[in-house]
Amino acid sequence: MSDRTMAAADTPVAPATGTPHVDAGDAGYRKDLKSRHINMIAIGGAIGTGLFLGAGGRMANAGPSLFIAYAVCGVFAFFVVRALGELVLYRPSSGAFVSYAREFMGEKGAYTAGWLYFLNWSTTAIADITAAATYAHFWAMFSDIPQWVLALIALAVVLTANLISVKYFGEMEFWFAIIKVAALVLFMLIGIFLVVTSHDIGGHTPGLATVTDNGGIFPSGVMPMLLLIQGVVFAYASVELCGVAAGETENPEKIMPKAINSIMWRVGLFYVGSVVLLALLLPYTAYSGDESPFVTVFDKLGIPGAAGVMNLVVLTAALSSLNSGLYSTGRILRSMSLSGSAPKFTGVMNKGGVPYGGILLTAAFGVIGVFLNYVMPGEAFELVLNFASIGIIGTWAMIMVCSLLFWHRSKDGRVTRPGYQLPWAPYTQIVTLFFLGSVLVLMWMDGGIGRTTVNCLPLIAAALVGGWYVVRKRVGRIAAEREDAHA
Repeated sequence: MSDRTMAAADTPVAPATGTPHVDAGDAGYRKDLKSRHINMIAIGGAIGTGLFLGAGGRMANAGPSLFIAYAVCGVFAFFVVRALGELVLYRPSSGAFVSYAREFMGEKGAYTAGWLYFLNWSTTAIADITAAATYAHFWAMFSDIPQWVLALIALAVVLTANLISVKYFGEMEFWFAIIKVAALVLFMLIGIFLVVTSHDIGGHTPGLATVTDNGGIFPSGVMPMLLLIQGVVFAYASVELCGVAAGETENPEKIMPKAINSIMWRVGLFYVGSVVLLALLLPYTAYSGDESPFVTVFDKLGIPGAAGVMNLVVLTAALSSLNSGLYSTGRILRSMSLSGSAPKFTGVMNKGGVPYGGILLTAAFGVIGVFLNYVMPGEAFELVLNFASIGIIGTWAMIMVCSLLFWHRSKDGRVTRPGYQLPWAPYTQIVTLFFLGSVLVLMWMDGGIGRTTVNCLPLIAAALVGGWYVVRKRVGRIAAEREDAHA
C-alpha cells in the first residue's frame, strides 16, 4: 500500500468553506419522504420498545425514581439529535454520522462509527423480535407457539415490507408512530382520570399515596435508579433516525429543525409523564419485566379487551423499531460499502432505490436472535439489550465527537455553521461525552450481564482493529480514486 494511498485512507477531508464533502453513498436515493413522514419518524424514534416493554422491569427494580432516569437520559438524547441536526443542515446525507465521521475524522472514523451503529441495530433487531414474540404470548391463541417461531414471523413480515421502497417504509413508520402516540395519549388521559377520581384498579386506589406508602420515590435507594440508566439509554436508541432519513427528503432545512425541536417536549410528555402516571396508578411491585406496564394497568382495570388492544399497540411499537433498524442500517452500510469499509454486496440497490444488501445483512443477525429465543427465551432480551447499549453509546459518542470537530473547524473558518445550531457548544458535547462514559461505568457496577458486556469491550475493539486491517487496502484505493476524481 503506497504512502499516498494510506494518506488518502487515513487523513480527514478538510473542505474549504463553500465546498462541502461529497459522499458517493448519497447517490441513487429517491426523495420520497415528506414532512409528515419525518415528523412521525422523529416521534416514533423517541418512543420505542424500551418504554413499552422495558419500563415494566425497570419500574419493579427502581420504583418511581425511574422517571428521573428517563428525564436525564432524555436531555442527553436531545443534545445528540440536536448536534446531528446541525450537521444534517450543514450537509444532508443518508450516510449521516458515518459520512460526517469520514469528513472530520477520516476513513478510520467512518469505519468505527458505521460498525458501532451496526452493532447497535443488529442487536436491537434481536431485542425487537424478542419483544414482539413476548407480546404475542399475551394472547391465548399464541401461547403454545414457541417464542422463536413468533420471532421468526415478526422478522419475515417487517423485512418484506422494508425491501419494497422508501415510500412504503415512510408510510409504514408514519402509521406505526400514529398508533404509538394515540395509544400513549389515550393511556395518559385514562390514567389522569383514574388518579383524579381515585378509581379502584384491581383492589388498589391510585394517587400520591401509591408512592408514599410504598417506600417513596427511591424505595430501594438511589443506586438502583443509577444502575438502570444504561437500559434507559436503550429506550432512546432511535432518536438519530430522523438524521439518516434526511437524505431521502426534500427541503431538509425546513423540515428537520421542527422535527428535532419537537423531540424534547414529546420525551418529557410521553416518557416522563407515562412513568409518573404508572407510579401513581399501581405500586411499583405490581409491575414486571414479563409484560408491558401499560398492559398491566389495563389488565387490572378489568375492562374487557382493553389489555389486548394495548398489547397490540406495544407489539406495533416493537415492529416499528425493527422496521427503523433495517431501514437505517441499510443506508449506513451502503455509505460504508461505497467507501470500501463494508462488504460490496451491502452497497447494491434494487429498482425501488432500496439498499437491500445492507438490510439483508442486518436481518441475518435477526436470525441469530431467533436462535437465541430458541436456546434462552428468558434471557434473550436482557442479553442483547446490553450489547445494543454499547452500540448506542458508541454511536452517540461518535456523533458528539463529529459535532465537536465541526465546531472547531467553524472557528478556523474552514466550514460555516448553519443557523440551526447545538446550543452551548463546545461544552454540550464535552458534558455529553462525559455522561456516556459514566454510563459504561454504571454498566460495569451493575454486575451480571452488564459487567460481562463491558468486559467484552476489548474484544469489540479487537474485532474493529482486525476488521480495519482486512479492509484498509480497499478503503485506501477507493479514497485515492475519489481524491483523483476531485483533483
